[in-house]
Amino acid sequence: MVRILGRANSINVQKVMWCAGEIGLDVERVDVGMNFGGNDTSEYLAKNPNGLVPVIEDGDFVCWESHAIVRYMTETYATGSWNPESPKIRAKANQWMDWFLSRVHPLMTVIFWNVVRLPPEQRDGAAAEKAIGEIGAVWKILDAQLAGKDFVLGDAPSIGDIPVGCATYRYFGMDIEHPDLPNMRAWYERLAERPAYQQNVMLPIT
Repeated sequence: MVRILGRANSINVQKVMWCAGEIGLDVERVDVGMNFGGNDTSEYLAKNPNGLVPVIEDGDFVCWESHAIVRYMTETYATGSWNPESPKIRAKANQWMDWFLSRVHPLMTVIFWNVVRLPPEQRDGAAAEKAIGEIGAVWKILDAQLAGKDFVLGDAPSIGDIPVGCATYRYFGMDIEHPDLPNMRAWYERLAERPAYQQNVMLPIT
């Protein structure tokens, strides 16, 4: 059986677990990281020298980095829109995954830690406020992409939906100011109807 090492409240683990659920891949998830520990052991560091989650174990194959794992799982086990034959469509899906890393993730990390995860006395309100203002403009790029589309690339979901879809749940779930993003909001509501998204992404934001 394929094993995923990582705690359920990690957004990076959620990407992998949501993907597994969508493509019907039976996986065993093992709690690792933060309060569960285990990511600083020599055994774990031999699998991922960064000491981060997630890690996938598929037989003797081991891989870390959530986006690499998502790509591996879809290329190995998925069909249809999750593993398109066209290199151009795959490139577009990868484009939005990489866009998440370069534009969304840095700002969302500042917001999440200073609104949710850090204790109040350690939060940087000014940094959070600045990031909240900046991410509104970034999300408008995705909102424009979603105009007239059910999913990021069109009528069917792809790996391009996964990172931004996980972050969108957190974004709309935090008690912060949100600009008007009608296309993104409608897309999020469609994602929220998907069982794999409900089970693996729509968890307590902690």
